[in-house]
Amino acid sequence: MKTQLFATKTVAEIEAAESADAAGHKLNRTLSATALTMLGIGGIIGTGIFVLTGVAAAQHAGPALVLSFIVAGIGCALAGLCYAEFAAMVPVSGSAYSYTYATLGEGIAWFIGWNLILEYLFAVATVSVGWSGYVNRLLIEFGLHIPYALSHAPFMQAAPDSFSVMHSGAILNVPAVLIVAALATICYIGIKQSSQFNTVIVSLKVAVVVLFIVLGMGYIQHANWHPFIPKNIAPGEYGWSGVFAASGVIFFAYIGFDAISTTAQEAKNPQRDMPIGILSSLVICTLLYVITSAVLTGMVHYTKLNVSAPIALALQTYPQLHWFSVPVDLGAILGMTSVMLVMTIAQARIFYAMAQDGLLPKAFAKIHPKFRTPSTGTVVTGVCAAVVGGLFPVGLLGELVSIGTLLAFVTVCIGVLVLRYTRPDLKRPFKVPAPWFTCIAGALVCGFMIWNLPHSTWVRLVVWTAVGVVVYVFYGYRHSKLHRPGPGTATEAE
Repeated sequence: MKTQLFATKTVAEIEAAESADAAGHKLNRTLSATALTMLGIGGIIGTGIFVLTGVAAAQHAGPALVLSFIVAGIGCALAGLCYAEFAAMVPVSGSAYSYTYATLGEGIAWFIGWNLILEYLFAVATVSVGWSGYVNRLLIEFGLHIPYALSHAPFMQAAPDSFSVMHSGAILNVPAVLIVAALATICYIGIKQSSQFNTVIVSLKVAVVVLFIVLGMGYIQHANWHPFIPKNIAPGEYGWSGVFAASGVIFFAYIGFDAISTTAQEAKNPQRDMPIGILSSLVICTLLYVITSAVLTGMVHYTKLNVSAPIALALQTYPQLHWFSVPVDLGAILGMTSVMLVMTIAQARIFYAMAQDGLLPKAFAKIHPKFRTPSTGTVVTGVCAAVVGGLFPVGLLGELVSIGTLLAFVTVCIGVLVLRYTRPDLKRPFKVPAPWFTCIAGALVCGFMIWNLPHSTWVRLVVWTAVGVVVYVFYGYRHSKLHRPGPGTATEAE
C-alpha cells in the first residue's frame, strides 16, 4: 500500500484515460476563452461580494477588509499562475486532483480530490443559503413573505469559533433546496446550455456591482474608515490577525477560477484558453472585490455589517438609494445563481475524474448518451448540496469551503515545482514566471491563510479527512486502477 500511495500517473496516462472513448460518449469541447472567463467570473462574483463581505468585516477585519481581499487576491494570483500552467499542460477534467496524481502520488491525490468535494459541494450549499436570504429580501419588497420556519436553516452555529450547533427553530431552508435542484437540472442537460445561461447572468450581475460602486462612492462617510484596522480584542478578531483571518474566510469568494480548470476537457483550445480564462477572471474579480469592500465599509460602520445582505443594508441606510435595493437584490440573486451553476459543473467533473481512476464507484464516470454530461455526479451533487444548504448556516459552510480550497491551492503550487524537477521535458504551453518564487510564495501565502482560520474549522477538516481515509482504504485503494491495472478506462454510457 505504501508504494501505491506515492505512485504517480504520467501526464500521457492521464490524458489517455480521459480521452478514452470506447462507447462514443465523451465530453463535448464547446467552451471558448471568453466562455471560460465568464465561467470564472460567474464562479467568483457571488456570495463573496454579496454576503461574506459583511460577515468578514464585522467579525474579523473591519474596514481593513480591503487588505484581506488584497492578501487573498495575492494568494489567488500566485496559485492561479500555477493552475494555468497545469491546465494548459494537462487539459483534463480533474483540476488539482489530476495535477496531484501526476506529481505527488495517488494518496495525496485522493486527499486533494476528497477536499475538492468539500470545496465544491459545500460551495453550492453555502451560496444557496445566501441566495435564499436575498430572495426573501426581494419578496418583502413586493409585500410577500416566506415564513421563517421555511426560509432558514434549522441548525445554527453556537458561536463564531464553535464546533457545536444549536437549533434555530426553523424547519428547512426551502428556497435553498429549490434553487440547487433547478440548477442541477440545467447542468444535467448540457455544458453549452449551462455556459450560455451563465454568460447572460454574469453580464447582469457585473453591471449591478459596478453601479453600486458608482452610486455608493457618493455616500462614503470617511469616519467609518477610522480606525482602519480596529484594535485586536482576540485572536482573529480585528487587528492584523483579524485581517488574515478574514482573508481565509473570504478566500471562498475566489474559488471560481479554480472551477474553470475542471472544464479543461470541454475547452476548444485548452492550451491557450485555460490560462486566459483563469487569469483574466481572477484579475477582473479582484478589482471588483477590493473596490466594493472599500465602498461598503465607507457607507456603513463595520459593526453593523454582520448580516446576510450587507450591500442591501448599505443602500437602506440612505433614503436616496432605496430605489436601487431591488436591482441589487436581483443582481445578488443572479450572481449567486451563476456561482452555484459553476460549482455544480465543477463538482460533477471531480467525481468523474476520480471515478475514471477507480477511486469512486464507476457510476460517477458515466456520461449521459444524449446530453454528454457526467449525469450521476451531477445528480449526487445536487441532492447532497440541497440537503446541506437546507439544514446549515452560511458562516459554518463558508469556512469549510475555504480550508478545502486553500489546501488544493497549496498542493498545486508545490506540484508545479515537483513536475518542473521530475519532468522538465514536458511541453508547457504556459509557464509560471519565476517558478521558485511564485510557487513557494503561493504555497506560503495560502498556507498562512489556512493557519489563521478558526480552530473549529480545523476540527471539522480533521473529521472530513478521517471519513475520506476510511472511504479510500475500504473502496478507493481496492478499486484503484493502479492496484488493479486493466484496459477499462473508457467511460460508460447510461
